[in-house]
Amino acid sequence: ADVAYLRSVLPSSTDDAFFDYLATLDASEVTVTAIPEGSVIFARVPFLQVKGPLLVVQLLETTLLCLVNYASLVATNAARFRLLAGPDVKLMEMGLRRAQGPDGALSASKYSYIGGFDCTSNILAGKLYGIPVRGTIAHSFIMSFSSLEEVQPRELPPRDGGDPVDLPALAVSWLERVCDLLQIPAGKTNRGELAAFVSYAVTFPCDFQGLLDTYCVRRSGLPNFCAVALALHQLGYQAIGVRLDSGNLAQQSKEIRTVLRACGTHFQVPWFGTIPIAVSNDISEQSLEELSREGSEINMIGVGTNLVTCPLQPSLGCVYKLVEVSGSPCLKLTEDEEKMTIPGVKSIYRLHDAAGHPFMDLMALEEEPAPDAGQELVIRVLGRLGETTTVIPSAVEPLHRTYFRDGQVCEPLPSLPEVRSHAQESLRQLNPSHRRLREPQPYPVAVTEKLHRLFLELREASQ
Repeated sequence: ADVAYLRSVLPSSTDDAFFDYLATLDASEVTVTAIPEGSVIFARVPFLQVKGPLLVVQLLETTLLCLVNYASLVATNAARFRLLAGPDVKLMEMGLRRAQGPDGALSASKYSYIGGFDCTSNILAGKLYGIPVRGTIAHSFIMSFSSLEEVQPRELPPRDGGDPVDLPALAVSWLERVCDLLQIPAGKTNRGELAAFVSYAVTFPCDFQGLLDTYCVRRSGLPNFCAVALALHQLGYQAIGVRLDSGNLAQQSKEIRTVLRACGTHFQVPWFGTIPIAVSNDISEQSLEELSREGSEINMIGVGTNLVTCPLQPSLGCVYKLVEVSGSPCLKLTEDEEKMTIPGVKSIYRLHDAAGHPFMDLMALEEEPAPDAGQELVIRVLGRLGETTTVIPSAVEPLHRTYFRDGQVCEPLPSLPEVRSHAQESLRQLNPSHRRLREPQPYPVAVTEKLHRLFLELREASQ
């Protein structure tokens, strides 16, 4: 069917033998080597190398770049959020409604998880990929209630057994006590909001959480939540969190934590003061930096638009270039040195210092022997090719592995959690000077002297 379609769109003068040839194409002669998924990759380093018949490997170009570019972009964006948030704050991906279509949304959920996010609100991504899923009450759910009379069912049995209890009535009694403690008029809290909380709590008593800012956090959302959470506690259950979706998130989190601690102390419920606080509301890198500067009591952050649409860099410019044909290295020349290709089939090595941090990636021709740890290497750093540099690595890590040969996958592919773990370890190994997001120290990429000579020879031959 594909060949028939091509016949319909190509010029009628196209030789029939070309279509016959297309029908014979397969991947049995293709070999793919790559740097393992989840590795930190630096500019100019070839992370994927494809060998095979020229027409076949040319046909793979668009597909491979499509699969790699957005995935790497989202994983990188997610890793930046993780670095800003720190290791202790939970990050939830919640960009499904802002992503570029369903396929983009699934890719964003998958690769933000690799980049360091803990969970997703995308249930299909959870089903397909095993990513932990999380969610919270919606504003529309809270707004759909107007009174406690709408709560059905109303009764909840204690966790350890016993007669069911009328939860709305119990919550109202606790609300009076909470409002008295907080010096808030009980009659000023929104009863529809209280009804929504009670209805949710009856259905999910072990997973009760509150969205506090549908109306007013201080005068309604927070006391209503505390009342329902304390009612659940009386029956043997424990609330799991609250969420904020507007306002000064850092300041409100501190105020909420103060109230939760006060309730915990006054009503002798020790765990109450440690209830997790989650926030959302168009979170960006700048938002995380501000939260870090101000200090907060936030335990979980939901990120959507600024994660999945990657506004700081909407596309990733990975390229796919021919470096050898029929055994002869080839070179694309341009006045812009950064766009010149590095010729020949190459092996890639990551050089580590005595502290275990990678300090340079080295490209060598495939036929060159691998460098040894402790060996003095004379190399040329890209961007400074006119001068030689001497380095002595404490450890040498070959980066490329062969994943596909003779039409078959020949290396076990890691699971998604394994890729995520590898990505986080790759980031952890980086020197802090290379890992920082503001004005990082440039990470050098170099070539061997032999590869540099080949580059010069090809450049001179082309001029």
